[in-house]
Amino acid sequence: MKPLSMMLSMLVIGMTSNAAMAEGASSVNTSLANASLPNTSLPNISPANSDLVNRGAYIARAADCMACHGEDYTGGTPIETPMGEIYSTNITPSKRYGIGDYTEADLKNALQKGRAPNHMLYPAMPYPSYSGMKEEDISALFAYLQTVPAVDEAPKEKTDLPFPFNIRSLMLGWNLLNVPSTEKRDGLNETQKRGEYLVNNLEHCGTCHTPRNSTMGFDKSMYLSGAQLGHWHAPNITPDESSGIGSWSEQDIVTYLRTGELDQRAYAGGPMGEAVAHSTRYLKNEDLNAIASYLKAVPAVQTDDKVSAVDVSRLPTPINESITHDLLAQKEYLKQAKAAVGNGSNSPESLYLATCGSCHGVDGYGQPDARYAPIVGLSSIRRERPDALINMILHGVEGATNTSPIMPGFSDELNSEQIAGITNYVRVNFGGLTSSDVNASDVDRIANTGVDKPFLIKYAGLLAIIGIIVAIAIIVFIIRAILRSRRRA
Repeated sequence: MKPLSMMLSMLVIGMTSNAAMAEGASSVNTSLANASLPNTSLPNISPANSDLVNRGAYIARAADCMACHGEDYTGGTPIETPMGEIYSTNITPSKRYGIGDYTEADLKNALQKGRAPNHMLYPAMPYPSYSGMKEEDISALFAYLQTVPAVDEAPKEKTDLPFPFNIRSLMLGWNLLNVPSTEKRDGLNETQKRGEYLVNNLEHCGTCHTPRNSTMGFDKSMYLSGAQLGHWHAPNITPDESSGIGSWSEQDIVTYLRTGELDQRAYAGGPMGEAVAHSTRYLKNEDLNAIASYLKAVPAVQTDDKVSAVDVSRLPTPINESITHDLLAQKEYLKQAKAAVGNGSNSPESLYLATCGSCHGVDGYGQPDARYAPIVGLSSIRRERPDALINMILHGVEGATNTSPIMPGFSDELNSEQIAGITNYVRVNFGGLTSSDVNASDVDRIANTGVDKPFLIKYAGLLAIIGIIVAIAIIVFIIRAILRSRRRA
């Protein structure tokens, strides 16, 4: 689970498109479209390995293990939670620092019950979802993990949560309430059943996209309807037309999961960029089709973070067809654009050109060859609430891999009024909105909004202390009552 958290340098994910743009894509024949999206070659698959090990390599990708444990599985990735940061562990076959002493039963207990041999795990490791993993997939994953290079090194950071969350045995009670995190649905065909297993268990999509209840377990009534992850928002991926992905065709979903983008609609950034980079782009076409079929079958949930329909006629067009791939031409075009608005001007257009234009382009089409994201038409900049866009400008986005570009944050360089101006400029000029009225107060509100902690989490320490005092008082009362009864006897 990665809040979870931050991948491919881009502005922000767009996970919802307008119906008009989706209709054209819906008419594409699925088999022909899939033919243009070949399966991506899976790293670590080797003829020298057994079929079981190679299958385990695929399961590791489908379970998105690298997003948290790193490309070398050595861990150390911070996972932001309302209780504090939880750091992923080394899962290489190192006997001292990793899982080299694990038996297959140990791995099964960790994945399905959240139990390591010597302690309970925190659900930042998504065992509430992995609890539904099939036995044969666990066996294959165990065989594969024995073959990765052992790294005899502990992560630089170690999880150290405040009281009472540092008492790991409390997870026993939490597990009773929240594991498993999802339930199987009736009425699904075989393809959708496979998709349900991938979405709910292996890919654990709900970990990011489902809101949490007062105990930080899944709010099942709002399944996949979107959730806030620190400064990042995982959007609604139910088939709701106005706030979810109801206007996406199944092929749109497959294309997005394979490539991380849909032209002028969506570009995978943040945790979703990581999921694409490390996991979904490696899945077989039949598995991507299964995910798409299942996501179109889940109950639609409408949220208040609706997306305005895009007016295609209001979107900019590149100065020429080749400029997005011609860095020298882009630099000259940017220079001319800056001169036209006046270098040093504090206008929203000038601020955009000065801070964003060198990567995203004068007209918002980015630099695909260098993996700088196009932002034209993205649904994330057409949402009624501008929070996600403002957060990206404030805090930036880290790359999905070691070689991915990083979008810097501008909270230290720009004031709230300037950030509001850029937000409005982007929403109108690249989102096609007729107007945008974000102001400095909106930016201040979003910048100063902390993690929304449920009551039980926010006051857990105080409640634990009160509980201990009450327990001691009860014990003292019982002891005194026993002593009194003996004296009377």
